Amino acid sequence: MQRLANRYYRLRDALAGPLGYLDGLPPLALRLYLAPVLWMAGTQKLAAMDSTIEWFGNSEWGLGLPWPALLAPLAAWTEAIGALLLLLGLATRWVAVPLCVTMIVAALTVHWENGWAAIADSGDPAIAQRLGVARELLVEHGNYAWLSEHGPLVILNNGIEFAVTYALMLLVLMVTGGGRFTSVDYYLARLYPRGA
Repeated sequence: MQRLANRYYRLRDALAGPLGYLDGLPPLALRLYLAPVLWMAGTQKLAAMDSTIEWFGNSEWGLGLPWPALLAPLAAWTEAIGALLLLLGLATRWVAVPLCVTMIVAALTVHWENGWAAIADSGDPAIAQRLGVARELLVEHGNYAWLSEHGPLVILNNGIEFAVTYALMLLVLMVTGGGRFTSVDYYLARLYPRGA
């Protein structure tokens, strides 16, 4: 058994050396994935700030959060500026913290009551019935072939799936940072080393 373990360790070490030079790519991939998502979320809130504040504060049809005039712009600017910083890999660990908090708040206040899935299960009889009615209406009164040429129609469930996924990605960036060779953070640390 020890010989098998030794072989495993030798193989692992042989792969780990060359792969170590690529360890900046996974954080880069996460940053490039998150940046446009957060940019769109932030800029859409900023573009309709009055409506966003109203939605944040209204307890009947919105989120019912306290201090909506403070929280709505704070969330919007956090997402928009955070997206730019993630894209550059600048202050990655720092900006990941408020972005992660924003995702957790979104999961709990906006998406929680809808369960896990972001897209409703088309196998669910109630969902299948609604999709069938929509399909019939669009075939009869619309251009169904054009509407569905890039994929089938779906019903948005609006569950916590995406918010939790983004929060986990941000948690990884809090731990790893922006990535070796692929972030401004890496080059700033080389230019200005700690204790120099």
